[in-house]
Amino acid sequence: MSFEMSMIGIALLVVIGILLHHPSKTLGIPSLLIFMVVGLAFGNGEFDFTYDNIVLSSLIGGMALNVIVFVGGLNTSTKSIRVAWREGGTLSSLGVLFTTLIFAVILYYLLDFDLLTCLLFAAVVSSTDAAAVFSILQSKQLKLKENTDTVLEFESATNDPVALLMVILLTDLIVNSTGVSPSFASIGLMLTQQVLVGAGLGFALGKSAVWVLNKIELDEVGLIPVYILACFLIVVYSNELLGGNVLVAVYVAGVIVGNELLRGHEISKHFYNSLSWLAQSLMFVVLGLQIFPQNLVEVFWLSVLPAILLIFVARPLAVQLCYLPFVNASWKKRIFISAIGLKGATPIVFALIPATAGVPGAIEMMHMVFFIVLFSVFIQGGAIEPLARKLGLVKQ
Repeated sequence: MSFEMSMIGIALLVVIGILLHHPSKTLGIPSLLIFMVVGLAFGNGEFDFTYDNIVLSSLIGGMALNVIVFVGGLNTSTKSIRVAWREGGTLSSLGVLFTTLIFAVILYYLLDFDLLTCLLFAAVVSSTDAAAVFSILQSKQLKLKENTDTVLEFESATNDPVALLMVILLTDLIVNSTGVSPSFASIGLMLTQQVLVGAGLGFALGKSAVWVLNKIELDEVGLIPVYILACFLIVVYSNELLGGNVLVAVYVAGVIVGNELLRGHEISKHFYNSLSWLAQSLMFVVLGLQIFPQNLVEVFWLSVLPAILLIFVARPLAVQLCYLPFVNASWKKRIFISAIGLKGATPIVFALIPATAGVPGAIEMMHMVFFIVLFSVFIQGGAIEPLARKLGLVKQ
């Protein structure tokens, strides 16, 4: 199939997903899941169109995640961050580590994988997904007491760097033929570099971009979102060059631009919310195209128990450990955050990393991750509103 026909086909799939958005809300099905189902239905030989390009899927998924996290930053107030950074920061760092270790032990006794592969599998699904959390909280217009929604949003927007670093390190360990393992000191140094360089560049470039824009006062307001988009690309690729974490950088830059922009704020908000939806829909369609239904059947039952144990054991234990220092947090808040470790496209994007590197069993892992995400979307995504109301956390 020609490039032109491929682009037309993918655009049509996005159109179909958008047209199914309203029926999916009526049926109570997460709309982003519809996009993935559309990809699954049309990309595996039907209509003479077969898509199987893990490298391209990984590239598209990574860029889409950058856009989604950037837009999440644009929509996050600095007041919210001041409230949530302690709890959210603990969840996004130690929470990811605890979830990985606990779930790896569970997987080691459940699956026929060695310990390193179990750690890799657990790291892939350890973080909560910014796209899923933002979209569900916004679509249900939930405002929660004790800043619970703010903590969840902050966690989901900032926990990917730790998970991504673990996925990359463990992938390298498995495929590294020399068997030389990095020390804890080198791992800590790499993580510190990624976070500090990412946050520093995001802060500096975000500040510079918004300062220039506020000084110039462009007459054509429609140019403001275009200018911000160009600055976003500068942030992304500057971090790629200098070794910073892109997700941290774009989130920090997004927060600065969203809170300090003096003109064109409303038009930029609408533009970037639309861009975020496009990124999410394209990402889910492409991930749906990449996964072959016939391969999913083989791992469905193998995925059920790990998914349930991640949702009801690993995530709650990790959250409770993280909340030990926060004695003032109510038990209701702890239970809710424990229960809502929502997964989305991020684990599938992360699963593409070992698959691209040729890790043994990575394709099977990717298909199992798909079902774990599916269970999370239906169980945890569906539980957000009723559980919040049951616990009395919804603001009236």
